[in-house]
Amino acid sequence: MTCIQNFNALHIIRQDISTYSLLLHSCVKIRKPMKKLFVLTGAGMSVESGLSTFRDADGLWENYPVARVATHEAWLEDPVYVNNFYNMLRRKLLEAKPNEGHRLVAALEQRYDVTVVTQNVDNLHEAAGSSRVIHLHGELMKTCSSRDVDNPHFIRTMTPGDLDVQPGEKAGDGSLLRPYIVFFGEAVPNISVAADYARQADMFVIIGTSLNVYPAAGLVQYAAPQTPIYLIDPKPVMAAGRHDVRHIQKGASEGMRELSAILLGDE
Repeated sequence: MTCIQNFNALHIIRQDISTYSLLLHSCVKIRKPMKKLFVLTGAGMSVESGLSTFRDADGLWENYPVARVATHEAWLEDPVYVNNFYNMLRRKLLEAKPNEGHRLVAALEQRYDVTVVTQNVDNLHEAAGSSRVIHLHGELMKTCSSRDVDNPHFIRTMTPGDLDVQPGEKAGDGSLLRPYIVFFGEAVPNISVAADYARQADMFVIIGTSLNVYPAAGLVQYAAPQTPIYLIDPKPVMAAGRHDVRHIQKGASEGMRELSAILLGDE
């Protein structure tokens, strides 16, 4: 092959490579990074699933005062009474199913990088398919050591056939088995993790919470000033001093239908 022939062959190869690169670039759609969506939920999220709120007029605190079932002092005074209360709640939870609001939150993961931070102790977000759920106040379907609450070696997940903590039942470290619930006055171990996600959020959604319970209510303050904030709740709610909140004054499912139409139409 002569030098001229070699040159022509090389030129053709370069043309083919260039053409292939252009075709490849036009055929492959480069995916943009998903926007980070932070969803904070409270008791109103699970009302449509048949679970009572705690603070409303017909809520659980009406029949079971906080001081008897949700403080460390109550646990020390009567652990059997406290455990029986949470045994009862587990049986109620077993009958509950995720509502449309839970399912719509989970469905947003198709288009967004979603973090759910919940004040609820139920597992309905997980049951609906949400993959990243941070529980601020504990998990009803778990029990733990009363001596070393957050030690994972002694955290036990309850099952439908094993819902009740029996009087005197012990954890693996020999202490009494207690609900894996953050009692009033106890530290909220996951609040710093939740705050980190709140800082990174491109959008902030609040569903079914009065924003009266701290430190959870303060999470909205970690949202950057330019971050859009949506609030879904049928009642008037003050969002911790933020005046740029878009309030969808509806229940969880109806409100999530409206919000989904907004977010899924926002490319």
